[in-house]
Amino acid sequence: MAGLAPFHIAFPVDDLDAARHFYGSVLGCPEGRCAPDWIDFNLYGHQIVAHRVDRPRTRPAHNPVDGHDVPVPHFGVILPPAEWQALAERLKAAGTDFVIEPHTRFPGQPGEQSTMFFHDPAGNALEFKAFADLGQLFAK
Repeated sequence: MAGLAPFHIAFPVDDLDAARHFYGSVLGCPEGRCAPDWIDFNLYGHQIVAHRVDRPRTRPAHNPVDGHDVPVPHFGVILPPAEWQALAERLKAAGTDFVIEPHTRFPGQPGEQSTMFFHDPAGNALEFKAFADLGQLFAK
């Protein structure tokens, strides 16, 4: 997957200080530019922007995938397996309440992957995954 372009996503949060702590300290994202109502973060080379909003947050909907209720919408990054494992351990140590605990999805099938789901403090759903064989990313 060499040469992938960084993506950009902007998402709502109701507390910039909580977002700064979660994305900066818990996930380890370096902070970029900021203003009174938004903060840029570097999520593994991708630009994500937390925008402060005043409306109440609602939890996402869910779809069944491999026996789990996957929150929709969600965003995240596909990491190398060792980085995924290190992140899972860091999140556990931080007391993260997982929507779907770190586990292997589709074991022994095309697209086998490690995955985990959790919410940020504003209720945005995130998924981080890893493939032992990145060539399986779009396998059928």
